[in-house]
Amino acid sequence: MTQPWMNTALSADERADLLVAQLTLDDMISLVHGPMPALCNPPPEDAAMGAGYILGIPRLGIPPLNETDASLGIANPRRVRAGDGATGLPSGLALASSWDIDLAYEAGAMVGSEARDKGFNVLLGGGANLTREPRCGRNFEYLGEDPLLAGKLAGAGIKGAQSNQIVCTLKHFALNDQETCRHVVDARIDEAALRESDLLAFQIAIEDGDPGSIMCAYNKVNGEWAGENEFLLTQVLKKDWGYRGWVMSDWGAVHSTAKAVMAGLDQESGEQLDKQVYFGAPLKAAVEDGEVPFERLTDMVHRILRSLFLHGVFDAPAERRETDYAANGEVALKAAEHGIVLLKNQNSVLPISRKARRIAVIGGHADQGVLSGGGSSQVIPVGAPGLELEVGGVAGAFVKVTYHSSSPLRAMEAEAPQTQFMFNDGSDPAAAADLARTCDLAIVFATQWATEAEDLPSLSLPDDQDALISSVARANSRTIVVLETGTPVVMPWLDQVAGVLQAWYSGTRGGEAISRVLFGEVNPSGRLPISFPRSVEDLVRPEIPGLIFGPPIEGQTLPTTRPDVQQHKGRFSVEHPEGADVGYRWYDRQGSTPLFPFGFGLSYTDFAYSALALTGGETITAKFEVTNTGTRQGIETAQVYARVAGGSRLIGWARVSLKAGESRHVTVTADPRLLATYDLGVPGWRIAPGAVEVTIGPDAQRASLAGSVVLAESLIAP
Repeated sequence: MTQPWMNTALSADERADLLVAQLTLDDMISLVHGPMPALCNPPPEDAAMGAGYILGIPRLGIPPLNETDASLGIANPRRVRAGDGATGLPSGLALASSWDIDLAYEAGAMVGSEARDKGFNVLLGGGANLTREPRCGRNFEYLGEDPLLAGKLAGAGIKGAQSNQIVCTLKHFALNDQETCRHVVDARIDEAALRESDLLAFQIAIEDGDPGSIMCAYNKVNGEWAGENEFLLTQVLKKDWGYRGWVMSDWGAVHSTAKAVMAGLDQESGEQLDKQVYFGAPLKAAVEDGEVPFERLTDMVHRILRSLFLHGVFDAPAERRETDYAANGEVALKAAEHGIVLLKNQNSVLPISRKARRIAVIGGHADQGVLSGGGSSQVIPVGAPGLELEVGGVAGAFVKVTYHSSSPLRAMEAEAPQTQFMFNDGSDPAAAADLARTCDLAIVFATQWATEAEDLPSLSLPDDQDALISSVARANSRTIVVLETGTPVVMPWLDQVAGVLQAWYSGTRGGEAISRVLFGEVNPSGRLPISFPRSVEDLVRPEIPGLIFGPPIEGQTLPTTRPDVQQHKGRFSVEHPEGADVGYRWYDRQGSTPLFPFGFGLSYTDFAYSALALTGGETITAKFEVTNTGTRQGIETAQVYARVAGGSRLIGWARVSLKAGESRHVTVTADPRLLATYDLGVPGWRIAPGAVEVTIGPDAQRASLAGSVVLAESLIAP
């Protein structure tokens, strides 16, 4: 065999070793940096025109790396691929609302297949950042506030994507919890708290999904850029966790050559966005001068090649092919249906009766489509968008507010052809109320657009939609609100309306999914992956640091007196006093009640719990029975919580589909790390001996069953 590294009987490490031995210094340097192909003049001939590109080495059979943004589907930034649309999944929070690991795998596999169809072999997806800040502009990409839920779903999605013989990343490592000033902010947190929260989510995702690459974050963590953070990239990721893939930068997140390389960064991505190409000529010079050991460069290249061998990129090169958008749309529809959360259903106003004669449909451009989130995760719909709107601000330079062409109004008309649907755009609350007054019920579609690169200014719906909802609700007591938002919102009108449906950004088939839930074709089974605050005053930080005044400049004092924000040499740091107690854990610590708790969601049927049996020792195993006590099939997500170190933690869940009257015994066994605290003195996880309280129920604040169990003392490696 002239190229022995192509022998599939060898391990990925053996194949990478054989190939590295054939590389020159220039070959190696070419593999550790690359551009955004659309910004090249001319673009590389073999570029698939995605977000990133790494030059291949044809004489050795090394394929180019064609990388695409793909958090929620294959992106087409600035429409560089004319006419190339893709299937848009619902938002990450919608997928997380399903609490369905198998569905996360299926969604990841679908996106991975479309990546191959379009000639890509590296998918820049898989976000595991916890939603510490409910106003963060990228929350819609992520998977909620709990490390177990986020980690398990991210890992399943990555595993699904990589089943297509491509590489999928996991991002943004780590603590990228606000978009405001993301290029300068220093997120500060105690190491043990970080290990027990955000890092645990990444660790679980890596264990379950084995991503070929990890993408670093923009921000600093405890004083060091994420891409120069030796603690994160080398100590935690590569040593403690034994991660064997490669670490790529985010686009524009490299600040040095030798420091970044020696800290553990393996590849510079989107190099035109950095101040210079740090991993090109400067890295070659640093190796030749001995500032960067040649062995370190060899390790960087080995990690890249190993992942490409391990995940099939060498053995099954991506080739463009036709996409079955109809089949992929069914995956998006299923994800949307399972992610919709029923928050209120007064007097069983839902599901809507097909005997309704006249229904007012108001606002949200419901006649044209469903909203999607902006930024690098923006998916351009196949065919044409339902609607595109210009936007100002930072995001306006590269994105538009985009609606997928799946109109809820048209879907409802098809669902209930005997009903007369009357549409009002909601621009005039008085006119909308007049229409609602003449109808059997009113459905108000409320929207909140979010995007990468900027955070939301508040938790309120924009454009006076709160006033619109109140006006309609006063005119018709049977008013239902459908929320198309990227994150939680406050609801000053909650007591006035009869029903609330959290639809999130619902993707390519969102209109049909919303309609099917409203009319009862689908029984809602979504459960919140993030707590809904009553107001910003409930949050750890009522103000987002830097949002109003922008980042400080050298010699300027940040205009705030808040103790969690400190000036540091022209940058600013944000302390995280909540530590590991993110979201529902924070509310538990504070003894406060959110508007809707983590895990909450209603159904068109009812469930009961019984027969609890707990086993302790090295971990906790909970066995119990769930019964559908209602009149129709439904899915219950039974959640198991333990009280550890004085606070409540999700330690597992069971998602159970039951027919009316059916019962099922379920077993949930906890990952022992969820029962431990991280002890820096070991270092590692320490489970304290003694009794632990356990509750089982439908959300973080309602316990249907409770008991206690005794744990044995034990230590677990980092």
